[in-house]
Order: sequence, then structure tokens, then C-alpha cells
Amino acid sequence: MNGQQLRIAFFTLLRKEVRRFLRIWPQTLLPPAITMSLYFIIFGNLVGSRIGEMEGYSYMQFIVPGLIMMAVITNSYNNVCSSFFSAKFQRSIEELITSPVPHHIILLGYIMGGVIRGLCVGLIVTVMSLFFTHLELHNLFVTVYTVTVTAMLFSIGGFINAVYARSFDDISIIPTFILTPLTYLGGVFYAISSLSPFWQNLSLINPIVYMVNAFRYGILGHSDVNVWVSLAIISAACFLMYAIAYYLLSRGTGMRE
Repeated sequence: MNGQQLRIAFFTLLRKEVRRFLRIWPQTLLPPAITMSLYFIIFGNLVGSRIGEMEGYSYMQFIVPGLIMMAVITNSYNNVCSSFFSAKFQRSIEELITSPVPHHIILLGYIMGGVIRGLCVGLIVTVMSLFFTHLELHNLFVTVYTVTVTAMLFSIGGFINAVYARSFDDISIIPTFILTPLTYLGGVFYAISSLSPFWQNLSLINPIVYMVNAFRYGILGHSDVNVWVSLAIISAACFLMYAIAYYLLSRGTGMRE
């Protein structure tokens, strides 16, 4: 396929993915906005008024970057996981992987669909947060890079989950038992520096700690871990996950059974 054909194939797949979640926006975009509003009200206003400041910021300001990142992670992951598994379930994916379209174009189409949904939800949550607190952008590059690469990373994670899933129940196992605990323990609602040394060191095993803190640095200028180390870890994880996803797609794992 020449360059123009590759672009047509990519944007066709991407358009399909974007239209998919926009067509059912009351199920894909509205629920995260309502959920995050409840977090802002309960944790930010009610609990935050008792906690006071954290690391020199109001508690509401401190948790907003983490809540935005949590929404981006969840929606990027869920979008690709549900979309690719549906294609597997309907066996339409078999036609796609046997077509002349290169595997990396197929993979990027699904990934970017998840990224766009994650960023859309992140933007909605950010706008809603401005009704509850004041935010200033500290570093544009760190903010944009962190949220984009994180959305890509979890879109790829959703793809890998969908590859191995054999039923609709399987696509909820990892979000429920792995993703949600790691997110809540990733420094969204508290500063890692406030923990004891043992728990601080243990928290550094959690990759979401680096994503939340890098994004918090981009918005507030505060991070509990080195920002450049965080960006390096996020980038390396994204490349590694992409290589795994491409390998699985190339072999037809879970798709030709």
C-alpha cells in the first residue's frame, strides 16, 4: 500500500472509533463527568475543608490533576478494550487482519481512538473542575506529553486485555482488580511524601504514581518524584506495551481461534 492508501486506511478506522463513542455519548462521555463532579463535591469540598492544605495547595487543587488523570486512564482503557473485543466477538476483526492494511495501522487506529476519547473526557473534567477551584498551567509540555502518552499507554493496555479476553466478563477483570486499586493508590488523593519511608518506597513500584505526579507537576508545579524520571518511565512503558500489542496482533493471538 502506498502512503495515501495508508492514510485513508488509518483515518477510516480512526473515524469509525471516534464515531462509535460519540454516537453513544450519554454512555461514554456523560458518566465520567458526573462521577468526577461527585469526587469534587465529596472529596474536594466536604473532606477537603477538614484537611486544609496539602503540599502548599488547597486539597481541591491538589487532587484535581489526579482526578483528571484517573478519568483519562479509565476511559482510554475501556474504549479500546470494549471496541476491539466487540470486533472479535462479531468476528469482523478477522476480515481486517487478513486485509492488505498493515498491522501497525490497525493498531494505531484503535489506540488513537482510545486516546481521543480519553482526552475528550479529560478536557470535560478539567472544565468542570474550574467551577470548584482555580488552576494554573505550570508547564505546557509536561502536561500535554504526560496526558497523551498515558492515554496511549492505557489504550494499548485495553487492546492487550481484549486480545486475551474470551467473554465480556473478562474485559472487566483487570480494570476491577488491578487498574482501580493501582489508581487509588497512585497518589490521586494524597501526597506520597506524607507516607512513611516504607510505604513511599513501596508506592514507587506503582507506575500510576509517576503519571499522576508528572501531570500534577505540569499543572501545579509540584511532584513527589523526579519529573524527568517519570516521563522516561512512562515513555519506556508505552514503547514496550506497543511492541507487545503489535506482536500479538501480528500472530493473530486470540483472533484466529
